Amino acid sequence: MKRKAGKASVYFVDMRANMESGVIDRLKKAMKKAGLLKIAGEGDLVAVKMHFGEKGSTAYIRTPYVGAVVEELKASGCRPFLTDTNTLYVGSRSDSVRHVRTAIENGFAYASVGAPVIIADGLKGGNHEVVHIKGKHFTEVRIASDIARADTMVVLTHFKGHEFTGFGGAIKNLGMGCGSRAGKLAMHSDVRPEVSRDSCIGCAKCIGWCPAGAIRLKRKKAYIDPDMCIGCAECIVVCPESAIKIQWGWSTSQLQEKMAEYAVGAAKTKTRKTAFINFVMDVSPQCDCYPFSDAPIVPNVGILLSLDPVAIDKASVDLINKQPGIKGSALNARRKAKVDKLRNLYPDVDWNIQIEHARSLGLGTTEYSLVKA
Repeated sequence: MKRKAGKASVYFVDMRANMESGVIDRLKKAMKKAGLLKIAGEGDLVAVKMHFGEKGSTAYIRTPYVGAVVEELKASGCRPFLTDTNTLYVGSRSDSVRHVRTAIENGFAYASVGAPVIIADGLKGGNHEVVHIKGKHFTEVRIASDIARADTMVVLTHFKGHEFTGFGGAIKNLGMGCGSRAGKLAMHSDVRPEVSRDSCIGCAKCIGWCPAGAIRLKRKKAYIDPDMCIGCAECIVVCPESAIKIQWGWSTSQLQEKMAEYAVGAAKTKTRKTAFINFVMDVSPQCDCYPFSDAPIVPNVGILLSLDPVAIDKASVDLINKQPGIKGSALNARRKAKVDKLRNLYPDVDWNIQIEHARSLGLGTTEYSLVKA
């Protein structure tokens, strides 16, 4: 998905409000100004890509904002649905049944937001489409089926810090968030899952679930043949003892590059039919995948909208770094404005790698104009 040269427009809605102009009303107006409603045609099935938050998390996007986006999409003649993919780790969103239940418990019921929740990669994360790309790490990526088959996608992202990628923004939501379980494993790991013999009880439940027949009992414990394993990762979820572990064979730079390549693959299924909204508020230091949310590191910034995922993430970082850090948050003593807050949180993680790799692959540009909306 190559972009034309030039600056990208990033529209910005700040948090100021009064009786005549509320933030939600300005968000709706900004969607029109930014051209987000023009990318979808009459009757389009629109995947509203979300992160519903792990059970116990509280920093995910507030439902009134999501409902406003859905309302505008429906008013333009589209058929939106809220969607995400199942997690690689075992948690409250690792299969579709628990995932939908968690989404509803966190407020994303049809009655609240006006759209159904559909988990895009199937019951246990195995449903995907293969998309061919030209990347440094991948020539093909596995994108969740219902995201790949949707006509249009609007990516709603709660912007926050992240211990492995520096921050979680539109690129991560598009790349990691749209990959199937096998895709997530490919991004996270250079080797296959392994069994902890100390934790395995030899129940053999994983054997019946393995589509490749790669698991067998060896001395009354499960064993995964690495030569037969296809990397689908379904055994991780099936194991009742959490005895099957991901082997973290990556560096943070490799993870960010792989994530950016998956973002290219997800965007390729929606050429000129993908839009992005970053909610730079409740900026927590960790991902919403945790069953808790730590205190915000900066005051609420606002909402950003763009057709360019690279530009919107770069603008989000820039706006965060202009803010003073909040005393008592996870930031250390260097809380002054213009300090790199994300590098302050995770000194060993260069967050710029994901932005630069995505830019080099033609996903977007780091040159942007910030337009007050």
